Amino acid sequence: MNTATKTPILQIQRLNFAYPEQPPLVSGWSTSIGPGVTLLFGDTGGGKSTLLRIMAGLQPASGRLTLSGVSLDQGSADDYRRNVFFVDSVTPVFDQVTARACTARLREGDAAFDERAWQGLIHGFSLAPHIDKPMYMLSTGSKRKVWLASALASGRALTLLDEPTSALDAGSVRCLWRVLGERVDTGERAIVIASAERIDQVPLAGTIELPLA
Repeated sequence: MNTATKTPILQIQRLNFAYPEQPPLVSGWSTSIGPGVTLLFGDTGGGKSTLLRIMAGLQPASGRLTLSGVSLDQGSADDYRRNVFFVDSVTPVFDQVTARACTARLREGDAAFDERAWQGLIHGFSLAPHIDKPMYMLSTGSKRKVWLASALASGRALTLLDEPTSALDAGSVRCLWRVLGERVDTGERAIVIASAERIDQVPLAGTIELPLA
């Protein structure tokens, strides 16, 4: 496992997680994730999505997670989660609102959200004709692009992308890699990409390879 050596944005200490009657996904695992793009690599069904949800503070696990100095615990869980952008493009929560309204919800509380970058991503992902349509009318790929545009324009410290190229057209995949390449070394943000394939389109700050236990 190769991880970033710069000042960590996310610190994971002695993490343990297992589903009932299943072998542990992680057992006493510690690592640090620094700025730039980190690949979370493993086979389909190997636990990548679960580990992303743990990092997002959405899946309870034992151990300690600290994001930009804020630990995920009972007293500061909300502060921790407010500094995470987790792409959950399959959720039906936003089905009845427009893509523009979905974006407005996703960027709530994100003071460093980059409106200009978002506009560029809307163009790059060819979303302009769909931005005022209800989310339920959009294809799986277009829904994912709405989330990705918000994620890549976000100013939050940690962005978690689960198989981001899934269901994307070739032009949007190129746009994704281009924008990620521009953000690989800002020193302020960590982007974790879960993928069943190796990534060579952008420089990586580190790689976490499953299984861990």
